[in-house]
Amino acid sequence: MIDIQPLDLDKNRRIIITSDIHANLPLFKRLLEKVKYTTEDYLFINGDLCEKGPDSLATVAFARELASCADRVFITKGNCDVVHQYVFNNVEGIKNYMAKQPYSILNEMLEQHNRKLEHFPSLRELGEFYREHFGETLDWLDHLPVGYETDEFIVIHAGVENREDWRNTSLESALYMPLFYEQGHQLDNMVIVGHWPVVNYRSETVSSNSPVIDTTKRIISLDGGNGIKKDGQLNALIIKNGEITCTYVDELEEKEIVQDHMDLTNRVGTVTYPNYELIEIKKESYFTLCENVKLGIQQWVKNEYIDNGMCKGDVSTTFLSVKKEETVSIVNATCEGYTLIKKSDGSVGWIPKECIN
Repeated sequence: MIDIQPLDLDKNRRIIITSDIHANLPLFKRLLEKVKYTTEDYLFINGDLCEKGPDSLATVAFARELASCADRVFITKGNCDVVHQYVFNNVEGIKNYMAKQPYSILNEMLEQHNRKLEHFPSLRELGEFYREHFGETLDWLDHLPVGYETDEFIVIHAGVENREDWRNTSLESALYMPLFYEQGHQLDNMVIVGHWPVVNYRSETVSSNSPVIDTTKRIISLDGGNGIKKDGQLNALIIKNGEITCTYVDELEEKEIVQDHMDLTNRVGTVTYPNYELIEIKKESYFTLCENVKLGIQQWVKNEYIDNGMCKGDVSTTFLSVKKEETVSIVNATCEGYTLIKKSDGSVGWIPKECIN
């Protein structure tokens, strides 16, 4: 049975929930400033403090400090927070992961002591190093609860299994489950998760990294793709007096003011991992109508992103409308004819280049 801790919350206090900080401490601090967090609020951090960004250790230390300064801070365990367990469980594949992922808490810990992976002949010796120098930090991560349960919702990193006895969800599912929103659950209350970037659910809707809030399915999915997607963001869900709102921060620095443009194509969608295989149907000057092989749907993909029947990576297939003097963020201005932008509501898509002043 997974470790779900019960909470009795004061309904008069504001609740702030975020997830998947991924070692981006400056962005996390910006988010807290944007939502005007105080110790009077409830703050939930729903897993993945670590990995993908450059400051895993500092982010963990900051989160621990937040929790020590207020008894209303609740942090759950994410799959990226227990990556060290592969070392202690003697999983050889962790060496390849460390070699390919320089932004890892495992590499950070080595760097702090001027050590490298090749200095350790075995995972046993590597584990001994981690335990000697960082044992207290690792123990704190290991003892984080898997989830929290209130009268109205549960917070858990990846999801629960779609079964009546959901408390018997495996730890692996709770931390690693993909596509929870598509699988659903059998709880009466809302389940709030991170882990799986929400844009991956938007192959046939407007491309966006903003939270999925579905009261019918009783699921809120928060992972904005921070540290994974170029246009990704760190989301915050805010619950106050029963009303749910959300906001975000991102790292897109280039801004432009645009001219009025009304899109009449009604083209929406996103190509996302792992659905990159395409069959070209009709090529036009700037975009090609393609069949997404794995999804069995048609998408208009920017020509520069197509290479030998594959999409080169995640990309919006959404066309956006913008208003005169609206400020947008630039995601990609290097393509012919169209610029990929992000609006303040989090939607990501293409507008003609002439729209930009």
